[in-house]
Amino acid sequence: MKKQYLFLLVILISSISINAQVSAAKIFADNMVLQRNTPIPVWGTAKANEKIEIRFNKQIKKAKADKNGKWMIRLDNEIAGGPYNLTIKASNIVQFKNVLVGEVWLCTGQSNMEWSVEQSNDAKKEMASANNPMIRHIKIDKDVNSIPQSNVNSKNSWQVCDSTTVGDFTAIGYFFAKNLYNELKIPVGLINASWGGTNIETWISRDGFESSDEFKEMIAGMPKVDLDSLSKLKVRGFEKKIETLQGAKINSAGASAFKETVFNDSKWPELNMPQLWEPQILGEFDGVVWLRKSITLSADDSKKEALLDLAQIDDEDITYVNGVKVGAMGKYDSKRKYAIPAGILKDGTNVIAVRVTDTGGGGGIYGEAADLNLTVGTKVISLSGKWKFQVESIKTATNENSLPSLCYNAMINPLVPFAFKGVLWYQGESNAGRAYQYRKAFPLMINDWRQKWNKGDFPFYFAQLATFFAGGNSNEGCSWAELREAQTMALNLPNTGMVVTTDLVTIPSDIHPTNKQDVGKRLAAIAFNDLYNKKMVCSGPTFKSLEMKGNQIIVSFDNIGTGLSTPDKYGYIRGFEIAGKDQVFHYAKGFIKGNKLILSSEEVPSPIAVHFSWIGDATESNLFNKEGFPAVPFRTDEWKTITKEDKYKIFIN
Repeated sequence: MKKQYLFLLVILISSISINAQVSAAKIFADNMVLQRNTPIPVWGTAKANEKIEIRFNKQIKKAKADKNGKWMIRLDNEIAGGPYNLTIKASNIVQFKNVLVGEVWLCTGQSNMEWSVEQSNDAKKEMASANNPMIRHIKIDKDVNSIPQSNVNSKNSWQVCDSTTVGDFTAIGYFFAKNLYNELKIPVGLINASWGGTNIETWISRDGFESSDEFKEMIAGMPKVDLDSLSKLKVRGFEKKIETLQGAKINSAGASAFKETVFNDSKWPELNMPQLWEPQILGEFDGVVWLRKSITLSADDSKKEALLDLAQIDDEDITYVNGVKVGAMGKYDSKRKYAIPAGILKDGTNVIAVRVTDTGGGGGIYGEAADLNLTVGTKVISLSGKWKFQVESIKTATNENSLPSLCYNAMINPLVPFAFKGVLWYQGESNAGRAYQYRKAFPLMINDWRQKWNKGDFPFYFAQLATFFAGGNSNEGCSWAELREAQTMALNLPNTGMVVTTDLVTIPSDIHPTNKQDVGKRLAAIAFNDLYNKKMVCSGPTFKSLEMKGNQIIVSFDNIGTGLSTPDKYGYIRGFEIAGKDQVFHYAKGFIKGNKLILSSEEVPSPIAVHFSWIGDATESNLFNKEGFPAVPFRTDEWKTITKEDKYKIFIN
């Protein structure tokens, strides 16, 4: 027994000793890039009160861990250069090799930032020519937590750019870095902390929300507990909300009857389709929902074959007509077209039942109303409008959008206070349903991060939403356009920059345009102009003022560079609409005169308002400056703001 006791004691002491060895935060690793021309924080853990020594280039710095074993040392400013070794010495020695000093950029947001070089235009050519050891990249693993973490939960390390590694780099970040290196000839490091489908609320800290009049009431309802406990509370909160909406408890066992024609859905609540359910009464919900639509057919029509168009469905569907399965798909961004064989349709009432599984992010049938219909012979029956709905089950697992601050806590907070030059951001698609509130959420996040790093108003550059077949227009209202407007408003914050991307899309139905080269190039142009003493045009024309003159509106712009331009060989300007006091917009004829734009429409004798690119799919918009930068979408009114009442909410019991 005594020997066994001594053996266990030795194992315990050895374990404590190993765990107490000096280590650095996981963001520090071989091949990393450290930020030039600023103090460089290096931090980690060690034994309580242990003395720490760091050697880097010609510097030697010393410190002592606190009583909890935490330590931090700030190296003096370094100019661009390397490679060097970074050595940390205590009771053990940790050494990081092949370390460079240069410009470090934090690349973050959702899928268009996560989109890799391998998925982009001319991928094979780009990868084959990407042997540049001065560019480095680290991908922060996707992770969530309800409590701010001190270290990333990451197995990845810094990668040196070559033809075998660059395929996994953030494409926008890489092409930005490539432009920087080609001009500056100094190392560039990219920290890629991005996650497809994430909303902005998951990237804002609790402290940030608590400082905001818009969000402090929301965050006050979120307990400071571990993620498992919080998830259970959230599910209970959703159950109560849904039971109130439906007037009955969730009945998963009885859901198999929901596809049948004879099922009575008269007491079910309704959702508008095509439209994601997040901005509607169902809200931020993940799980399984049944959608039902009843239509009446004549005896002649019921004998025919038919085609069912269901626009797009996020994320998965199984679709039934009169109880018969006619199709299923698991691609959230693909249009559904299901053939209905003769004999399935009936004289009288017919029921379309769609079982939708939403695994995270947006949910429901979405897209253009024209893509939601039933075609019987030559007859096209619109299915847009109200659909009955019923929840079958709630997704119990917590995802990245389940609650606020989850990605911030696990993926951003652990990086504080790592030194970098600035942030590249591409996000907003997941917030289109709350576009008006994005006016406050986006600046809140920028200020929140700036406060956390305590390095002043560091550069924050972002990509405006690209062209996408998202539905809506000037007369119906357009959430996608409102989100772009909110992004433009964020330019009121100091040291921010925005690139317009509406012209970089070849397939408007694809939410992931593959031309990331020009996005990176345009972001680099802002950096060159603002940070690197290379003055150049880095923005397209922005609305300045308008003048009404009879049946014409004359529009003036800032940021015209050497002049306004259009690629149209006849000089026709597209993408503009004008309206009079009736607030009904009509397409406008436009032409450039001098450095102003003249707009008119036969339908609008006395125009007073202008819209430009006020639509999801802005492919036709063709106003540029001569330097090739597209004009920034804008409007001169606020008549129809369809997302103003849609707010971010959480449901915690």
